Amino acid sequence: MSLFKPLPAYSITARHKTLDLSQPHIMGILNVTPDSFSDGGQFNAVDNAVAHAQEMMATGATIIDIGGESTRPNAQAVATKEEIQRVIPVVKALRQQFGDDIWLSIDTSNPQVIEAAFAAGADIWNDVRALKRAGAAAMAARLDIPVMLMHMRGEPTTMNNLAHYEDVVGEVITELVERTEEVISLGVKRDKIIIDPGFGFAKDYEHHCALLTQLDQLQRLDLPLMFGISRKRFLAQVLNRSHIKSFQDSKAVERDVTSSAASLFALQQGASIIRTHNVAMMQQVVALWQQLTDYKNQNNL
Repeated sequence: MSLFKPLPAYSITARHKTLDLSQPHIMGILNVTPDSFSDGGQFNAVDNAVAHAQEMMATGATIIDIGGESTRPNAQAVATKEEIQRVIPVVKALRQQFGDDIWLSIDTSNPQVIEAAFAAGADIWNDVRALKRAGAAAMAARLDIPVMLMHMRGEPTTMNNLAHYEDVVGEVITELVERTEEVISLGVKRDKIIIDPGFGFAKDYEHHCALLTQLDQLQRLDLPLMFGISRKRFLAQVLNRSHIKSFQDSKAVERDVTSSAASLFALQQGASIIRTHNVAMMQQVVALWQQLTDYKNQNNL
């Protein structure tokens, strides 16, 4: 496999806009929660959230992913009203300040939240539960909104007990195919779907290694791919296994280099969207990969 193969020629549309996924896009994470594993409580206030989004845009983010409920293991559930109160003011503020200069994604599984967010100006639904909650697929079909379907087994409270696979790559592909077909049968258009293999969800160290080294196999689904591994526990396990003392028991914010390296491997295997906390670092990686890819193709190497 070439390290500098152009991305597949996908695109998604929302409202009157088109996002060209034949070019890499960075999705900056904006958690407006008190309890997210990496940055909980930092961007609860609307002013802080907008300032952080602006910083991420300035360093290369083309998508901002706004989350009002943590999906870390054993996170507390958030009432619909509370999630809406966290998310909607930020969506409105970003759309008012930046207009169509940014795509806004909502990290939620709640169809009522996405309905309110779409009305406020959101463009994409990023659902770790792949539209499995009651009414979710019907809502996605009615709004005609692009959706990211993530692979997960169970719920964040039970997923770690369900990380059992004979062939993790094959089973993730099979389960994503099945879920894609299900949501299409419920009215979601195929050209609105983006897939996410679900790093950090119902998978252990060995499963992550298998997926990250064979991620290109997911191109068999013939759908755009989003990759999100930023600061996750697998990266802490990688650092611990390095046996370098200063890397042991790393904090989440200390894993950005490893996150960016893993994301480069995903980009090389066809991932169009990289979801990250550290946009500036990831943008440097993307710039190098993009320029080398362009150079190779321009010179027929």
